Amino acid sequence: MTGYGSAESVESGVRTLVELRSVNNRFAEISVKLPRQLLSFELEVREMIRAHFQRGKIAAFIQIQLDEEHPLSVSVNVSKVKAYKELLDTIKREAALDAPVLLEHLLRFPEILDNGSSSVDNADKLWPIVKNLLQDAIARLKAMRRREGEELSVDFSERITEIEKTLQLIATLAADNLEAVRKRLAAKVEAVAGKDLVYSRDRLEMELVLAADKLDITEELIRFASHNKFFLEELRNDESGTGRKLNFLLQEQLREANTIASKSQNAEISQKIVQIKEDLEKIREQLQNIE
Repeated sequence: MTGYGSAESVESGVRTLVELRSVNNRFAEISVKLPRQLLSFELEVREMIRAHFQRGKIAAFIQIQLDEEHPLSVSVNVSKVKAYKELLDTIKREAALDAPVLLEHLLRFPEILDNGSSSVDNADKLWPIVKNLLQDAIARLKAMRRREGEELSVDFSERITEIEKTLQLIATLAADNLEAVRKRLAAKVEAVAGKDLVYSRDRLEMELVLAADKLDITEELIRFASHNKFFLEELRNDESGTGRKLNFLLQEQLREANTIASKSQNAEISQKIVQIKEDLEKIREQLQNIE
């Protein structure tokens, strides 16, 4: 299911941002992009996300940077300045150079300046902050996905209701179809037999009953209605794994629809089944994303 969740904070001049983006996918695929300071925590980030989501392609983005509005504290590391100055003097002396050591030479070594970025590089201090923000982002993503799920649930219920109405119409058509087929077969036998051919009417009736039984779709209609009932009940279930249960029921519904179409041998019933399968396919497209 699609969704977005984010959380951010600014502490001690360090801005931390956690973003989660989710798109439709039948299975859980999690990608994580971390700053270099937190690369060792990638597995923990994945496990935190996986604990809450069983389906969807989820991308996690975590950014750490100095807050631009926070005053930057810069100081000179005197001991490093002296060390680099002595090193340059040694090089100058050994190379027999007359050129003096200038400030621009020392500034080539960024280590001589302490700019307060130590908190940005301290993974042990950053991780508790990131972990709390990740939990907030997960909660917001779940809330957004839940709202989308509620909208899908309404759509599914409406489609199942329409399918039920169509099945009731098919049941009426099937009853008329059985009698029509029976009369048609009896008329064909009478036409072929003629007045001079003797045949057993009891045997004819038995064959007509067998033919009618092959066309009977009562059991399929009953099972289809049962699947619809369980489907609607499962939609109201908040437990995990609902998506897989609904997907199983959908497969059974499609199976019954195909059986009805093949057994009925009636054009109008076949057209109604096509309508039903269109609704089931639309449900299937979205159902792959529900957990």
